[in-house]
Order: sequence, then structure tokens, then C-alpha cells
Amino acid sequence: MSSLCPLEYRYGSAEMRRLFTREEMLRRMILVEAALMKGLEKAGLAPRDCWRSIMICGRSIRPEDIDRAEEKTGHDVGALTMLLAERCGKCGGYVHLGATSNDIIDTAWSLVLRDALRIIEEKLVDLMRTLIGMSEKYMDLIMVGRTHGQHALPITLGFKLAVYVYEYARSLERLMSLEDRLIRGKISGAVGTMAAWGNKGFEVEAEAMRMLGLKPHAISTQIAPRDSFAELVAAAAILASQLERMAIEVRELSRPEIGELSEKPRGTMGSSTMPHKSNPVLSERVTSLARLIRSFLTASLENIALWHERDLSNSANERIIIPHTLVVLDEMLESSRRILGGLRVYPEAMQRNLNLTKGLILSEALMIKLVGKGVPRHQAYKHIQAIAGKASERKIDFLEACLNDPLISSMLTRSEIEGILRPENYLGMYEKLAKRAISYANLTLKQYEGEHSLDS
Repeated sequence: MSSLCPLEYRYGSAEMRRLFTREEMLRRMILVEAALMKGLEKAGLAPRDCWRSIMICGRSIRPEDIDRAEEKTGHDVGALTMLLAERCGKCGGYVHLGATSNDIIDTAWSLVLRDALRIIEEKLVDLMRTLIGMSEKYMDLIMVGRTHGQHALPITLGFKLAVYVYEYARSLERLMSLEDRLIRGKISGAVGTMAAWGNKGFEVEAEAMRMLGLKPHAISTQIAPRDSFAELVAAAAILASQLERMAIEVRELSRPEIGELSEKPRGTMGSSTMPHKSNPVLSERVTSLARLIRSFLTASLENIALWHERDLSNSANERIIIPHTLVVLDEMLESSRRILGGLRVYPEAMQRNLNLTKGLILSEALMIKLVGKGVPRHQAYKHIQAIAGKASERKIDFLEACLNDPLISSMLTRSEIEGILRPENYLGMYEKLAKRAISYANLTLKQYEGEHSLDS
């Protein structure tokens, strides 16, 4: 049978896709059933070593077995527990004792998401390190800074890249913070009260969590709180939007009339019919997938407000939203790494574009100098605005227009004006700011490495 979803064959890494296969999810659910059994044993509610029996007999259960059993039960977790009961001998009578479906489902999700977040974080860390290196390499490469799509003031490519470094560091912080609220087990029964286990509920929970390496939710209904899933999708949507922002920059700056960057070297097929084209297809893919992830957020937020101790209105869409969010974000990170790996930088185009407005890009620098000479800021602004407008209309250099202006020429020498209108002289604290952002990111990376070295 052909694949229906592109995530099965086109997007995402093999390691990420594997986590969300039916086989892997089934394996995690069986592991949770075994951990529950171990908790029951610890509390004296099931025979010793039945948890091992669950692990062994569970190996023979396949997704297709669940499908056949579900035709009878109309319930996927019910199908799993029925098969375990049938195949686990004397221990089968204690399978799922006192538990509810989402004890198994939500705890299995935590196990899968723990591994998925590690993949996402490691790729984000790699992307940050690449960007830090590129920012340092191009720290002094001057280019036009643009606001509203218009030439604003000069910046450097290293400064521009350092902004992305800072933004990605903040996303890494969000993901690390999220883990403590998201990666938690839920073993508490039908409405969350642990009623089936009497006064031994905490004992059952503690032993199950110990085996799984999880912390429990402090309290729950029949299901784990859905705010953590919504927070996951929100964090993913923010990171996706940041990745898109960088991708849009590559797309915009690769326009032939700008030509400062290009996504990849020529030689690959850009168009099926126009041999000259080299399209920014990876950057466009990032934009397309970012739109998809953001679209998942509304449903994730709506899943928080379920009826009473729960209803089932979240279940169907979560089967789609959770794996798709992680696999799509994984693909976006992979594509972003490939974009940076093949990125071409064209300094000569950056210099050409700096000169495009014939010096007008330094109008603020001249205004600031006049204020320093005693001209009120609003008057200096209006005066230079008029000069800039005339220079633009007459298509002459801003320098020439300034030299011919009585007020400016009376206050500044030609060499002073020439110095003011050099882009390299009006970069502010670009290097210190970029290095501050890189230091911030390096501290975040150090924190990440410290936390996960303890995990390992």
C-alpha cells in the first residue's frame, strides 16, 4: 500500500520518524503497562515478577494484532490489555489493574516526547554553533540594514547572524524549561484519584515512575493536563517562526536585484524548464512548514478545555498534531542546517547595494553630527530631509548635495563630511552587541550541556 502522508517518505529524519511509528508507540505503551505492573507488585497488589512477564509476552504483539482485537473491543488500549491478558499466563489477570487508558497513553507520550525533544534540541544546538561561527567569520562584512524593506543604516552580516543566534538561544531555553512540565508520567486511574489502589496509590505510582525514569504529575484528571501539550506546540511554533524568519532573509537577499546571498551553488536543478534558475527551495520549504506548525496551535489550545474530568474531543487530533509537529520541526531544522551549509555570500553585491542610494543611507549620521554642533534635532532632521530629497530627485551623490549646502559646509569640512558618510564609521557598537549575543547563547549551550550530561 502506498504511503498517504508525506512525513512517511519525504520530511523529517529517520530517527525522528521512527519514534512515531505504530511499532514504537506500542513498545512504549507495553513498557508503561510493565511499569504499572511493577508498581502493583511493590504495593502487594500483584504477584512478583509479573512485570517481567509483561515485557516478554508483549514482544509478540504487533500493530496488526491490535487492529484485529480493536474490531472486537472498539478501543485500542482495551485491545492491548486484552492481548496482554491472553498472552501473559497467570499474570494476565492483573494487567491494567486500576488503571485507565490515558495512564498508558499519556505516560507513553512522555517517553516518546523525551526522546523527540532531545533530537530537536541537539539539532538546534548544532544550528546555533554553526551560526556562531558564521557570525564571527562575517563580523566586519558591511551590508545594508533594511527596515520596511527599505535601506535604513549600515550593519554587518555578522551582526545580522548574531540576532538569529540570540533568538535560537531563547528557543532552546523554552524547550529546556518545557521539559519539566511536559515529560511527566500519569498513573492515577479513572478520574485521577487512584481509588482502585486504596491507600497504596502513591506506592504504585512511585515504583512505576522509578522504572520509567519519569516524575509524576502532581495531580490530574483522567488525563494529564493538556496545557503542557499546548506549550509544546507553542514552543515549536515560535521556533518554526524564527527558522522561517531566517529563511525569508535568505530568500529576499537572493533576489537577483539584491544578490547578497544564495541558498546553494549553481549546478542543481532550480526549475524543470528554465536552466538558468537557482531557486531558494529549502528556504521556501521552511516557510511552508512553519505555516503548518502554527496551524496546529489553535487545536492544541482548545484541547485544554475538556469537559469535567475529561472527554474524548482531544484524542483524535492529538494523534495527528503531536507527531506532525515534531517531525515537521525536525525537517525544518534539517533544512535550515542545509541552507547554512550551502550558503553563498557575495561581498561585492553588499558593497554595490551600500552605494545604491549614493550616500543617503548615512543621513542619520550627518543629522547626529549637526546636533552635536548645536543644531536642534528637529531642525537638523528637517534640513537634512530636504537635502536628501533634492539629491534623490537630481540623482546626485548625497556628498555633493551636502557640500553645496551653506549650513552644512559652514559647520563641517569636506573631510569631515566624507568621514561621516562612510558606512564603516557608523556601525555603532555592532561588534560588542554581537559578541554579547554570542556570549548569551554560549551560556545557554553550556547550561544545556550541563543538564544533559547529568541525564546521561
